[in-house]
Amino acid sequence: PPAAMTPLPLAAHFERYFDVRRADDDASRREVFALRYAVYCDELGYEDPSVFPDRLERDAHDEHAVFALMRHLPTGRVAACVRLILARGRPGARFPFESVCAGRLDRALLDLERLDRQRAGEISRLAVHHDFRRRGHESRLPEGAVLAGARYPLVAMGLFLTATALAIEEGLEQAFMMTEPRLARLLATCGIRFTQVGDVIDYHGQRGPFRITRDDLETHLGDEGREWLEHLRAALR
Repeated sequence: PPAAMTPLPLAAHFERYFDVRRADDDASRREVFALRYAVYCDELGYEDPSVFPDRLERDAHDEHAVFALMRHLPTGRVAACVRLILARGRPGARFPFESVCAGRLDRALLDLERLDRQRAGEISRLAVHHDFRRRGHESRLPEGAVLAGARYPLVAMGLFLTATALAIEEGLEQAFMMTEPRLARLLATCGIRFTQVGDVIDYHGQRGPFRITRDDLETHLGDEGREWLEHLRAALR
């Protein structure tokens, strides 16, 4: 019988189908905001479509964020996007999760009075186009196909690693995210270990505040994940 084909490494498999770039000009940011409108307004109903007559979903945090856009190479279509909110240069700035989780954070794990916000960020507005998400319950998550089937769902894992790569390229030591605990558990099986730092609340579903540090990533990410991360960092440069 013919020899079994050796599976492509994750980075190579991802690179074959998807391209990741910073969305740092008006045209690419419009693509980000248009995808967010399609997912957060049209599809999931998280935001009121009437607030965005131009069909571009934006908020006040976009002014202080950096963005990444994932494109499907075979078709040229936008597949996913993510942003990283920064506090750099804004001494009094607070991250969105701080107000959402007011009074529900575990001070033993996260002391906001000692948090160096200049070297931290918040990952948010992850969105995957519905054509790249699985059907069923997972299609009701903006992050896409992260809970079903394959151990390494390519788009979702690529998106979270892209967000992590953005944080590293921005020189941050830690990043926060509001997400579902089961998603955090799945990411942990892939070496992306977020730590829950507060209570789960009803926020577009049951979500809690999670943190990942650069040390966490360097400790737990395996060789294949590191290769993928380095590929994404290079792409974002």
